[in-house]
Amino acid sequence: MSLRLHGGDTSAAHSGIMTGNDRGFGQLIVSVSGIRDTTLEQASAFAAEMDSRGVRLSLLVAPRLKGKYRLTEDAHTQEWLRERRASGDAIVLHGYDQAATKRRRAEFATLPKHEARLRLTAADRVMEEIGLRTRLFAAPRWTISDGALAALPEVGFRLALGLTTVHDLERDVAQRCWVHGMGEGFRAEPWWCHALVMSAARIARRGGTLRLAVSAAQLSRPGPHQAMLDAVDLALFHEAAPQVYRWEPFILPHAA
Repeated sequence: MSLRLHGGDTSAAHSGIMTGNDRGFGQLIVSVSGIRDTTLEQASAFAAEMDSRGVRLSLLVAPRLKGKYRLTEDAHTQEWLRERRASGDAIVLHGYDQAATKRRRAEFATLPKHEARLRLTAADRVMEEIGLRTRLFAAPRWTISDGALAALPEVGFRLALGLTTVHDLERDVAQRCWVHGMGEGFRAEPWWCHALVMSAARIARRGGTLRLAVSAAQLSRPGPHQAMLDAVDLALFHEAAPQVYRWEPFILPHAA
């Protein structure tokens, strides 16, 4: 597959971001957000469906959510997340305190660098305390300001996941590929579900990187739930390789 890299080494082999597999087929990355006490049952059931298909998940986790939710006070969800990571899922930091954000505005969409650094540092500290620290970041609604993007590597993050681009912050390179999702900034009407499935089939058939995203709350609705399953199944039918978001260091080959 083609890979657009900007700013630095243009070799895909030197990048920690996604590339196609050796046979030229595409990749499938499935992420779930909004995981909390009230949505854990739906997320767990969906994870089991993905397990049966050999698809690992990227779990987008926020320390604080609306309704005064605190992950630090939810031991059951913490345990489930740790177990999922131990079995191969990826943990992605998904903001810090969405409840403290103005209505209709994504948490990191307009933050200056200094304020973004403060929030990232606080979130990183919480994730470390509960055994879920990660070097991957996806802003709520996939929208991040230039200041927040600049703050990420200063706090130790290595991969930033945007709506249209995946940034390797360590190497200053990026791969352009869209998120196709439902809920949390995306629509979930029947026509959108149909469009998502059709887009998934087209991307996988062409050997591209298919990034699917769903909020756990949407998984309780039959339409969005079935659309996600159909999109995954079509991608697998076209032999897309299931992956999770990850960052890998570049290891120099041994000298002869």
